[in-house]
Amino acid sequence: MSCSGCSSQTGGKPNGCKSNGGCSTGSCNRMNVYDWLTNLPISDAESACRVIEVSFNKGSRKEFFRNGTVHIFEKGDLITVEGVSGFDVGEVSMTGELVRLQLKKKAVEEHNPDMKKVLRKSGDRDIEILKQNKAREPQALTRARSIARQIRLEMKLCEVEFQADGRKATFYYTADGRVDFRELIKAYASEFRVKVEMKQIGARQEAAKVGGIGSCGRELCCSTWLTSFKSVTTIAARYQNLSINQTKLSGQCGRLKCCLNYELDTYLDALQGFPDNADMLETTKGNALLIKKDIFRNLMWYTLPESSKQYPLSIATVRSIKSMNAKGIRPDTLETEEVVGSKPKEVEPEFVDVVGQISLRSLDKNSKKKKHQRGRDQKDQRPPREQRDQKTSSPQQSKISKNNNPRNTPPQQGNPGRPNFRPDRNKGK
Repeated sequence: MSCSGCSSQTGGKPNGCKSNGGCSTGSCNRMNVYDWLTNLPISDAESACRVIEVSFNKGSRKEFFRNGTVHIFEKGDLITVEGVSGFDVGEVSMTGELVRLQLKKKAVEEHNPDMKKVLRKSGDRDIEILKQNKAREPQALTRARSIARQIRLEMKLCEVEFQADGRKATFYYTADGRVDFRELIKAYASEFRVKVEMKQIGARQEAAKVGGIGSCGRELCCSTWLTSFKSVTTIAARYQNLSINQTKLSGQCGRLKCCLNYELDTYLDALQGFPDNADMLETTKGNALLIKKDIFRNLMWYTLPESSKQYPLSIATVRSIKSMNAKGIRPDTLETEEVVGSKPKEVEPEFVDVVGQISLRSLDKNSKKKKHQRGRDQKDQRPPREQRDQKTSSPQQSKISKNNNPRNTPPQQGNPGRPNFRPDRNKGK
């Protein structure tokens, strides 16, 4: 897996390993190839393979080049190779005898005179030009999409890849049908001032270029190590007893997940131990129909007509019933196997019948007892009366408080200071 920091860069350097130029961790195993012949000595130097494999654009594109120089390149070196009317910069991904195996696999002739050549080892100037042109790709992709939208073409642009010298640009797109992009190429050539090449890719290749995280929690296989895409059908899901749910079985590309083929051969080998033509068993109660095959337990599940019960049978039992049916004998019952569940059974609580033992009066008595007991506990927690008397104030303070109490003051009659005072009018007559 990659270090997840190569996708984000600061100042032209990956945030993961801070490597300038080639990745110091061997491309973080992203589209990486392990050379298991690197420690073997070369018996004949003249017969050694002079062709090397070079990867471009973080391993998404790989090509073969002939090394006509005197330099010996190793894996991870940045080299400058021939391009379309210019040069390109790539990373050495494979050397030695493994290249011959790849040439044979991809049907490429080793001594082809038209094969492009390696120019030199990349210098600082070449790497600087490469970074400048790579920085143009995001803005060019946005502009290219707007131009295609103006022309009203039924296509989706996925990625734009510039050559290291900036003289050529490759536009990758997906489309359901044929697209006439002759007018589009003219618009791109006048807009970007480069030689334009259009390449149509599939939905799986698009997901590999975009990248992402799968439902398993890891990076997509197509963006890390998977290069050859094989067809995936729903038959692979049926062999593995998976429910046909398009939402769960589909990947980021909208197609069936490539990982459905990873364990398909193992399931096919395990199914060879099951009897053939055992879809139906004849019994006295009717014909038992096969529902599913449990590969991990070596069981075959059957059901009888007009019954919802399922009968797990072992492989030996199914073969014996098939031999009996061949002789015209029908068994009365199906000898089922005991199936032990993976989860322990939950113990149900025992039910106690308390009807007539509890009444409303007994509940009221219990609540009164609890309140009485709570009051006694609070009373026991109170301090003694002597301590409470000590906490009271002194006699002088008590006298002052009594005098200040408005209840202890005698009522005043005829107080002229009161607002409701009325003089006696008859006084003085």
